[in-house]
Amino acid sequence: MREFLLGLRLLFGAGRGNRVRFLLMAVGGSLGVCCLALVLTIPAILDAHDGRAAAREPQTTGKRTAATLVLERKDPHGSRPFTRVFVARDDRGTRTPPPGLSELPGPGEVFVSPRVRDLLRAEPDLKSLLPGRVRGLIGAPGLTDPDELYAYVGTTRAAIADDSDTGTLKSFGYDYAPTPAVDPSTLTNLRFALGTLVLLPLAVFLSVCARLSAASRARRLASLRLLGLSAKGTQRVNAAETVAAALLGALLGLGEYDLLNQVMSRTGLPALRWYPADGALSWSTVAVCLIGSPALAWFAGRAGARKAAAEPLAVRRTAVPKPPSAWGALVLVTGLGIVTGFCATGLTSHPASSTGLFAVLLAAGVLLTGIGLVLTLPLLSHLLARTVARNTRSLTLTLAMRRNEVEPGSTMRVVTGLVLLVFAASLAQGVLIEFKQVSKPSSPAQDYAIPLAGLTDRQQRALTQVPGVRAHGLTMDSWSDPRSDSIDGVSVVVATCAQFAQLVEHAEGCVDGKVMRLVNRNSIPNPWVRAGASFPFHLREGDRKVSLSLTVPSDAVGFTAYDPSAAGGDDLLVPPSALPPGARPESAQLILTSDSDPHRVRAVLDGIGAAAPTASVEPVGVNVDALQQIAVIETLLILGMVMGLVIGVAAFLVSVTDRAVERRAQVTAITLIGARARTLRAVQSTQVVLPLAIGLALALVAGKLAESSYLVSGGGAVFWDFAGIPVLACAALGVVAVATIGTLPLVGRRIDPELIRRD
Repeated sequence: MREFLLGLRLLFGAGRGNRVRFLLMAVGGSLGVCCLALVLTIPAILDAHDGRAAAREPQTTGKRTAATLVLERKDPHGSRPFTRVFVARDDRGTRTPPPGLSELPGPGEVFVSPRVRDLLRAEPDLKSLLPGRVRGLIGAPGLTDPDELYAYVGTTRAAIADDSDTGTLKSFGYDYAPTPAVDPSTLTNLRFALGTLVLLPLAVFLSVCARLSAASRARRLASLRLLGLSAKGTQRVNAAETVAAALLGALLGLGEYDLLNQVMSRTGLPALRWYPADGALSWSTVAVCLIGSPALAWFAGRAGARKAAAEPLAVRRTAVPKPPSAWGALVLVTGLGIVTGFCATGLTSHPASSTGLFAVLLAAGVLLTGIGLVLTLPLLSHLLARTVARNTRSLTLTLAMRRNEVEPGSTMRVVTGLVLLVFAASLAQGVLIEFKQVSKPSSPAQDYAIPLAGLTDRQQRALTQVPGVRAHGLTMDSWSDPRSDSIDGVSVVVATCAQFAQLVEHAEGCVDGKVMRLVNRNSIPNPWVRAGASFPFHLREGDRKVSLSLTVPSDAVGFTAYDPSAAGGDDLLVPPSALPPGARPESAQLILTSDSDPHRVRAVLDGIGAAAPTASVEPVGVNVDALQQIAVIETLLILGMVMGLVIGVAAFLVSVTDRAVERRAQVTAITLIGARARTLRAVQSTQVVLPLAIGLALALVAGKLAESSYLVSGGGAVFWDFAGIPVLACAALGVVAVATIGTLPLVGRRIDPELIRRD
């Protein structure tokens, strides 16, 4: 306690510069703690989302008794699911309302989410999906997020009793969410990626903040040691200052996060919204931040004071330090050995999997590689500086490398954050590739089926012009007598040859203007489709019914359909000119097709929702909930990369500024003996850029190996992400350019000889 109080007295009594440094340490630590709190709270936000979804899920039984009936419908509105729960209330059944409602809706009563209320004002046609009068809003406990499209519709028993999906309501609430915000297996990979993206750079950044003005503090601690303070006491004095700064920074960081949560929960992120209470700080998060940050500062402070406590005379007289230990390289070699082993299995017929012990081994290999990068940089900087200084005749290189040779640890503090950023970015690419392999449809095309009966002519034209739609057509079925037991019939697609070629993977033999038989090479032909057979079709021309008879020709179009496809099961190709002018089929679907990229699919669904809000859309083979999951995961990964970028850049700026301030005495001495400002700027840039370039090159190699090991063990089709190499290389060159420019203003123009006397 005595050393701790002495450290606090030195903190507040050592001049304005020392107090400014303390505040900088606290502010820098607060930024790191804020990012840490955000990473720790993301799982809680997702859990709150799933908890509310589970609590409102209706528990039903298939027995049709005299009780409350419930029917759930989920349709896409644009790229977002729109859920409607129809409730036929019965006094003999349960009357307990779901979360967010005070009572079950009666016939003709509708309760909607706030977002649906806003949509009803902007799109009045949506009222046809919600028959009844809007009586109130669903409260926050009954919604997964503020933007969810959800509604409870009160109806009569007769209206839904005959539907096969209707069940008798028992109660509301399950132990698990029917559709989680992020699949549990994917959430594990997401946590691992966020940990690599944020937590590794964060640990380096907090260590950097704890080691600000390390040289000046080391000389002051050496003086205390020479005055008779014990070695452990000297370390405690230094730790007292760093712990006080870290504790203040942790408190500030928690306050910053609380403010950030209030702002972000109201503005939202792309595809991710939450209530402020979902992102509130938990006691576990507060404990981790208030204990973890000061604990890290304590160990960093003790490590920083170890030399001043053991060799105070060497510190005061600025003796040449010992070269860095090579033990850090052993950690890097171990990590690279593990990830390289996983990569090697990708060249065999039995690649490694990410299950059981292999998952733990892979995670350990990636973490050891990242930690090894940090520990190896001082050794690499020392070897590079000594080699260049011995062989160069350039004054700039000699000055730069000799300084790096005697202070390799300062290089680590400057460049490590940026090096880890490139390493983590490569791993994040692998996570995105792996997830897209699982979630992206195997077909290059995506079809959308929309019932034509619910569309006006204007809406039909607008849908065919939605951006991203590359082709369209109609599908319709022949008429069958409901009193007949015969099941013979055909389905046709109404399109030109050019449109049909875009709807399928391959087509040949098509002739425009003729009705032609379709032969799908990947399916069994319809036995009713024989040359000469005729089939009737019913159409409407205004209020008048029109009949059309089509005869199966002998000419055929051979085609291969996508899997899945809305046109793969059709039997005839009918040109639009074969239909009577102005006639519309009674039972038909409008088919649209686009690329299957998830971003394109979401854009097309949004365009369909804008053109025909009440249309029932079936994205063939696609789950709209899965699209939502893709968007959420991409948002979280981008958020992690942004936090990693902020932490890496902040660590660089703090370190390089502190480095320049610490070297003012040396810069002044060199200036007084005749060095020009241009030379000193070149020296400052070289001291940073050369070690940074070596570290980035190593990070690119290690990052690609770690990424490939992740892809190999994931079991996907892509093992080697060669397309990502140019992107990371350009990012590394950009980091070098920014670092070069950032070091130029750090050589002051004012010469203060007092710095030399004081030193």
